Amino acid sequence: MRAIITGQVGMDKKPYLDRTQRLAGEQAEPLVIRHVGDLMYTEGPDVRPGRILDLPLSRLTSLRRAAFKDIISENAADPNLLVNTHATFRWRHGLFPAFDFDQIQLLKPDLLICLVDNIEVVHHRLHAEHDIDATLKDCMVWREEEILATELMSKALPGSQFYILSRGRHQQTHQTLFRLICRPDMLKVYPSFPMSHVVDMPDILAEIDEFRAALAEHFVTFDPGDVDEKLLLDRALEAAKDGNVDSFLDVTPHNFGGSKAAGTDTIRVSVRQVLDIAGDIDGQIYTRDFKLIDQSDMIVSYIPEIPDGKGGGIPGLSSGVERELQHAWEHTKEVYVVWKPAKPPSPFITETATKVFRSTAEALEHFEKQGMFGQTNLFGQ
Repeated sequence: MRAIITGQVGMDKKPYLDRTQRLAGEQAEPLVIRHVGDLMYTEGPDVRPGRILDLPLSRLTSLRRAAFKDIISENAADPNLLVNTHATFRWRHGLFPAFDFDQIQLLKPDLLICLVDNIEVVHHRLHAEHDIDATLKDCMVWREEEILATELMSKALPGSQFYILSRGRHQQTHQTLFRLICRPDMLKVYPSFPMSHVVDMPDILAEIDEFRAALAEHFVTFDPGDVDEKLLLDRALEAAKDGNVDSFLDVTPHNFGGSKAAGTDTIRVSVRQVLDIAGDIDGQIYTRDFKLIDQSDMIVSYIPEIPDGKGGGIPGLSSGVERELQHAWEHTKEVYVVWKPAKPPSPFITETATKVFRSTAEALEHFEKQGMFGQTNLFGQ
């Protein structure tokens, strides 16, 4: 498969892609990765490291075209090729494209993948590595532009597939990237589960994590929990409620990879800037999660039983999960539900589900019997 992977500046893609390439090697799969930025610096040896985006647009375009020309000519015979680039730049020149469509057509990618990550982490990496002043709002807008431009590229290339992929807070999603490129026949699954209203229930969270890990072992999974900015917003709202609008939140970072920010224990995030993107966070979660469902073959939803405080339990069925199930059903996806509560599910669940299970193990047994498991030899499985 031939893939292009995009993502805004601050994603620190190289260490992530290096892990993907090592995994491919462990599986005896050849995977060639070409970094367009590195090739541009090779073409322009006079350009100081980290300053290439400050060049005039005409020079920047010339260097990029030379880099893509090399890839097109040198990597035509590679069975698995991953080109690391960008779709857009939001820099001192304003917003401008980071690709030339005629060359993308010549490259003939099968996959166009936009990598995303928690916005506070992207913001921190961006400022650790570049001399630029950007707000969280700037980064949120840039992410939307990068996703949209990558999707439009795919729509203009007949036969190509577009995916949004998170770097991942709870799992190393470089294995998902490997499977998209080298195991294209594996089924793609959207794991659905309650999030915000079980955040203070460690036992329930442990159940959900086991469910997520079990699915990730056997399928390509697009996990909505891999980007969790809603938790950051909740903390900012609490701080504002206490009158601390101009304070900062200490956030434990994740997945800094090999960037200059590696080894950082905490990062400081402005409460006011988080509040400024409250609408963006909610809107992007809503849009992105539906896109993740659309790019999946099926949805598998885990509904835990939540203690009711009276010695019993109630279904942990959030409004978000209900909307996800309905969206998947209406878009003709296979819909599976793992229903843990003692109380039977309502017709709104049973009538829109392909099948309902009583446990994750029961669901996995069914999937295996149906021959739905793909390549499962990762990490010695």
